[in-house]
Amino acid sequence: MSKFTAVSLFCGAGGLDLGFENAGFHTIWANDFDADACKTHQNWSNAEVVCGNISKIDLATIPNSDLILGGFPCQGFSLSGPRKIDDSRNTLYKHYVKIVAKKQPLIFVGENVKGLLTMGNGEIMEAIIDEFSSCGYHVFYQLLNAKDFGVPQDRERVIISGFRKDLKIHKFEITKPDIPIVTLYQALKSLPKAKKEDICDAPYSSRYMSRNRKRGWEQVSYTIPAMAKQVTLYPGSPDMVKLGNDLWRFGSHGETRRLSWREAAAIQTFPEDLEFIGNLTSKYKQIGNAVPVKLAEYVALQLKEVLMKKEVEKIWLQESKPQMEKPLNLHVS
Repeated sequence: MSKFTAVSLFCGAGGLDLGFENAGFHTIWANDFDADACKTHQNWSNAEVVCGNISKIDLATIPNSDLILGGFPCQGFSLSGPRKIDDSRNTLYKHYVKIVAKKQPLIFVGENVKGLLTMGNGEIMEAIIDEFSSCGYHVFYQLLNAKDFGVPQDRERVIISGFRKDLKIHKFEITKPDIPIVTLYQALKSLPKAKKEDICDAPYSSRYMSRNRKRGWEQVSYTIPAMAKQVTLYPGSPDMVKLGNDLWRFGSHGETRRLSWREAAAIQTFPEDLEFIGNLTSKYKQIGNAVPVKLAEYVALQLKEVLMKKEVEKIWLQESKPQMEKPLNLHVS
């Protein structure tokens, strides 16, 4: 039996795609606007990676697939920064909807930040669900914390799962695996000592010093951000000391430093040998914007169970047979 195929939108470095690859899916086409992220993706995948603005992509050039993935940009929804309902990035999901409507995959998966649920008093989330539903899909969404899925990090994200209505999937829930929490010690113990050039050494802003930025070895990390200078502290740093409301200082005994980009990547559960293209700021950005690989893998495994159901598999075989009879010529552009 051939692998289920996937098209990835807003793919970034490919955390979501890597998780699905680990679960047995095959990404055949991917797109992102960030040139460094596209090159990083090209380094590990066999997909055709098209770098450019999604609004400028000719839909006819996007191949049909069993699945469409997309962690559409979420800066406008984020709880960690200013939240603007009219932020232009909040409408990028419309391009995703347009492609799903045109390509009609069996399933689509979207990922976004927790703030999506409350932005505009929930109006944005309602609009997203309505638009995907009108394309012919039963849509479900859940708030998941990556730490419950083998990721050593507190990272709450909304996962949107859509099933084409002819599959007759009327109920779907991503369940937590029965596995122990992975600690920072377990995640970082095999890494070599961080190199100075792999660590952001920018000045610490008043925003940075407004709260505790350190988790210990036996804990999970705070959320890995995309902005290098906001990356949290290495767990071997001294504890921070609270001075007052929204005011902390660093401990005076030992070296205080941020996590290196390699440590941040390990916490995001990327393979230790995966190379990220670009300068230090770009590497941190790609890592912080990504879906943790392990979270994506557990989501993929549960979606795969749906696709393997007898009734769904029959539809898949009917639709994939013409494609399977033709040689698949992939290239990286």
